[in-house]
Amino acid sequence: MSDPAVWSIVLLSLQVSCMAMVVALPLAVVIGKVLAGPGFFGKAFLSALVHLPLVLPPVVTGYALLVLFGRRGWIGSLLDQWGLGFTFSWTGAALAAGVMAFPLIVRPIRLAFETQDARLNEMAATLGASRARRFFKISLPLAWPGIIAGLVLGFAKALGEFGATITFVSNIPGETQTLSLAIYTLLQSPRGDSAALTLIGISIVLSFAAILASEWMANSNRRRLEQ
Repeated sequence: MSDPAVWSIVLLSLQVSCMAMVVALPLAVVIGKVLAGPGFFGKAFLSALVHLPLVLPPVVTGYALLVLFGRRGWIGSLLDQWGLGFTFSWTGAALAAGVMAFPLIVRPIRLAFETQDARLNEMAATLGASRARRFFKISLPLAWPGIIAGLVLGFAKALGEFGATITFVSNIPGETQTLSLAIYTLLQSPRGDSAALTLIGISIVLSFAAILASEWMANSNRRRLEQ
């Protein structure tokens, strides 16, 4: 536990997972709200696209990211001209983790919006509240438990992401080697079992802490809404 290399891996994993959530969560709220709304042309296609990372092999998703965001990729080549890049960097690991976690974030948020009483928004509209005001004052607060659930699921998925990350940004110690990749590397070493068990224990503690935090936030929000 006192090994600086262990804590370097943990901090990098938290950095990657948190960045993935910061980027993915706002988009997930928007997509969840759109999918929870009335039907429109292309809704089924959008839903299938959002959930595609759940059914695709992670290696395929990682290769798709490499094609799109690699230095010679469609998007990556443009970003490279501006000095921005994702390959072989922790930001690329965050991108891979965010993409893989995105469906798990969207699903509970969508359900939270779908189960809301539409009459609340209708009454607010008759009182002159704008669409934006209704969203931020009614829909979003009521969807908060679903947002928390999506955030926790996404964080846990990002923390444990392996296949897409190693395919997209490789397994570089100190740069892209997150907890899952470090555990995999240690298990390939004849003397790596002890360090691997340490990282596994830390992973369990972090996941458990995230669940406890989500329960606390959900209970706090429930008490606030009941007041």
